[in-house]
Amino acid sequence: MRVFSAVLLLVFAWLQYEFWSGKNGMSDYMALKNNVALQQKANAELVQRNQQMYAEINDLHQGLEAVEERARHELGMIKPGETFFRIVGDHSL
Repeated sequence: MRVFSAVLLLVFAWLQYEFWSGKNGMSDYMALKNNVALQQKANAELVQRNQQMYAEINDLHQGLEAVEERARHELGMIKPGETFFRIVGDHSL
């Protein structure tokens, strides 16, 4: 009976070792869990960026206001008949 108990104790100790630090054990599981959380966060940021791009694309397709706004801000264009004023600050102060 002592031999059987010793064998059971050794098997239990080996199983505990494999569970906590063996291949695909608890340490590997925790590292993988952290990696999955980081990837999910990155994916959520990319989904949000894609939604913003789709909204901008839809805005450009539906109306000329968005095209006009981009032309004014990015290209510095003005409409015919408008007067453009540029206010330059005093740099000597």
